[in-house]
Amino acid sequence: MITNLKKGINLTLVLLPLLAVIAGSFSSCVSPKSIVYFQGDTLKYHADTITQIYVPTIEPNDILTIIVGSLSPESNEMFNAAAIMTTASTNYATSGAGAKLQPLGYLVQNDGTIEMPLIGKISLQGLKTEQASELIRTRLKEYLKEPSVIVRNVNFKVSILGEVKAPAIYVVPDEKITLPQVLSLAGDMTIYGNRKNVLVIREENGKREYARIDLTSREVFNSPYYYLHKNDVVYVEPVEAKMLESDIRARRLPLIASVISAVSTLTILVLNFVK
Repeated sequence: MITNLKKGINLTLVLLPLLAVIAGSFSSCVSPKSIVYFQGDTLKYHADTITQIYVPTIEPNDILTIIVGSLSPESNEMFNAAAIMTTASTNYATSGAGAKLQPLGYLVQNDGTIEMPLIGKISLQGLKTEQASELIRTRLKEYLKEPSVIVRNVNFKVSILGEVKAPAIYVVPDEKITLPQVLSLAGDMTIYGNRKNVLVIREENGKREYARIDLTSREVFNSPYYYLHKNDVVYVEPVEAKMLESDIRARRLPLIASVISAVSTLTILVLNFVK
């Protein structure tokens, strides 16, 4: 009986590692170093000179809200009807919800122009919004007394998808946003987001660019993709652990059945040897 017991124990020692491997396949871990942003020196204070600032310009298919002020309320209403409707229709801008809605405003045509009351067609392509404001104000001086003009681009948007909590299209009211800021809008990456390989897709000047960004390094602040441009797409891919987990979930029931069967067989063998 003692000999049989020893055999049973030896068999158990052989099978237990196999069961441990099967059980271990249900879990995975993510290294803390792979999820910490902006790693670098450990000094309490460090300052860098900002060497890049992205200032967008007006391009075809942009939608502009143009608010005109003057000493004539009647004239103001004529210009600002579209702007008022735009404000009412773009409350979704900060949440990303309803991003498929089309905001109202002045659509920049393919030739870079818009058409406004009184002044007719005016070319704005390639101008900053401040420059467009000054150009329109100058043209309106012929018709209005002491006009003021504010121009805003209401379809400056970026898309983010993948391993974030709230993937969506986000409209940026102030026409300026960084990669960390859009991640914040999306509720940050999930624990399974690959912070070392974030993809930014950019279409400009007839080219489509693909850039891989490592958010665990402070070098991201020097990247030309730190400031996002209009219509940029950000994709956060899953880490290998997430893909492994998804694969495990697909095979979970067969694995559970295998584990139960193996444990049952092991128990029967041990009992038989003991007898």
